[in-house]
Amino acid sequence: MVRHFLDLYRLTPEDLRSILDDARDRKAARAGWPKGRIDGDAPARDHVLAMIFEKNSTRTRYSFDAAIRQLGGDAIIANASDMQLGRGEPIGDTARVLSRMVDLVMIRANSHEDVVRFAQASSVPVINGLTDKSHPCQIIADLMTIEERLGDIAGKTLAWVGDGNNVCASLIHAAPLLGYQFRIACPADYHPDLFDLQRGGNNVWLGTDPVEAVTGADVVITDTWVSMGDQDHEARLHAFEPYGVDDALMDQAGEGAIFLHCLPAHRGEEVTDSVLDGPRSAAWDEAENRIHAQKAVINWCLKG
Repeated sequence: MVRHFLDLYRLTPEDLRSILDDARDRKAARAGWPKGRIDGDAPARDHVLAMIFEKNSTRTRYSFDAAIRQLGGDAIIANASDMQLGRGEPIGDTARVLSRMVDLVMIRANSHEDVVRFAQASSVPVINGLTDKSHPCQIIADLMTIEERLGDIAGKTLAWVGDGNNVCASLIHAAPLLGYQFRIACPADYHPDLFDLQRGGNNVWLGTDPVEAVTGADVVITDTWVSMGDQDHEARLHAFEPYGVDDALMDQAGEGAIFLHCLPAHRGEEVTDSVLDGPRSAAWDEAENRIHAQKAVINWCLKG
């Protein structure tokens, strides 16, 4: 069977742990190296990664491009508007054609269902680079960063403050696999998908009070209040105003707690400058770790 990387809840705990361990080991092995040097084992040598973007990207685009190069492979990058996909070609037809031309595909898409359909028609691994429903590659980097700073994530408490969006969903998916508790504080009208909450089981708590969610937590996480494609900008800003992460809220977290944000950040909205740029912020390590996370995901897919 082809190994696709679409949602974290589809993985076994062993698969998720192997990806995280590979990301950690590959980062450690490259300490002090120039960014363009190829890893010693070059597991993607002679392999080509296709990258398709329906949404704008900085971290996903650069990290995947750097990742496949460091693994010894190559990349072909296109926006959906540059392809026949952007002119109405059925997504399954695009998948069948690219399967004959490349070794794996990363797609950053508007619709999660489109990525699932692409994978169903593809005979090579497909990686979800972001959809409206989940962002599993980001969460690999997040989990890696947490374990770098705080050790084994099992038994830790993560607090999410803000929109119950795709990033939140993937953190829900990973919670029962790795054994951490995940507290979510969001306005009632912006809660996570109910199917995702069910997947999180007893590892997930949902409420509306940011202080209650953050109190004693090991990690505090947030994201932008208005994601690409959201049309209710003003309503969201009003609803989320009490959910900004500032120093006073961080002070409610446990001793040694860290702050994460997948970026880009809207400074002064979901997070203050003093938190994002402060000593408790691990957001810049988190961004760097996207490269190592993508490498581990690609390697896991190819090993399949």
